[in-house]
Amino acid sequence: MPEGETGPQAAGSQLPKRPGPSSQKGEFSLMMAGVGGQGLVLLSSIIGSAGALSNMRVVTGEQHGLSQRSGSIQVHLRIGPGVRSPLIPVGSADALLSLEALETLRYIEYLRDGGVAIINSRVMHPVTETSELVRDRKAPQKYLGLEEVVRRLETVTPHVLTLDALELANRAGNPLTENVVLLGAMCVLEAFPIPPEPLRDAIRRMVPAKAVEANLRAFELGARAARERFCRALACRAL
Repeated sequence: MPEGETGPQAAGSQLPKRPGPSSQKGEFSLMMAGVGGQGLVLLSSIIGSAGALSNMRVVTGEQHGLSQRSGSIQVHLRIGPGVRSPLIPVGSADALLSLEALETLRYIEYLRDGGVAIINSRVMHPVTETSELVRDRKAPQKYLGLEEVVRRLETVTPHVLTLDALELANRAGNPLTENVVLLGAMCVLEAFPIPPEPLRDAIRRMVPAKAVEANLRAFELGARAARERFCRALACRAL
C-alpha cells in the first residue's frame, strides 16, 4: 500500500485514462468540507491567492461562525473566467476535498457523477453521534467509519482517494499541515486549473514564516501519495 494511504483501495484503477473532471467546460468547482480548527478557510485563501497569481478568476463562498472545534465548515470554490456566483449547484462539483471523513457525507450531494473525492482518513465523531451512546451505553450503537463513508461515495464516483493526512503532516514536521497535504493531492490532477508553483508561492505568502518549510513538505508528500493512486485512471501533471 502506498505511503500515507489508509482505508479501502481507490476504485477506478481499471478505468480508461481520461483528462479528468471539468476540463471541457472551462471551469472547475471544488467543494471543501471539514470541522472548525482544521484550517479550511486558510486553505481557501491559499487557493484564491494562487489563482490571483495565475491570473485566474476564483470565487469562493465560505461558511463562517462555526470555528469552534467540531463545528461543520464548508467552502464553495469555483475557478473559471465565466464564473459569477460562488455557490456550487447540487450535483455539479468536479471535486470534493474533505479534511474530515464524516463531513464528506454531509456534502456528498454536491459531487457530480464521476467527480473526484479526496478525503482525509481522520474521523472526528460529532456530539450528535456520540451523545446517543452516552445516553444509553448498553444500546447497540455503532459509529460510522471510514469504510462506510467510502462505500457511499463509490455510489457516486469511482475516483475516491483516502489519505492519512495527519500521518503525512507529522512526517512533514507539523501536524497542523493536514490541509496542505490534501491540497498537494488535489494539485496532481491535470484538470485542477491552478498549477503547483503558484500554490507553493501562495503557501509561502500566507502561512507563518516559521511554518513555511513544513507546509511545503506537506504539499509535496500529499502530491506524491496522490500520484501513486490517481494517475492510474486520471490525467496528472508533472510537479
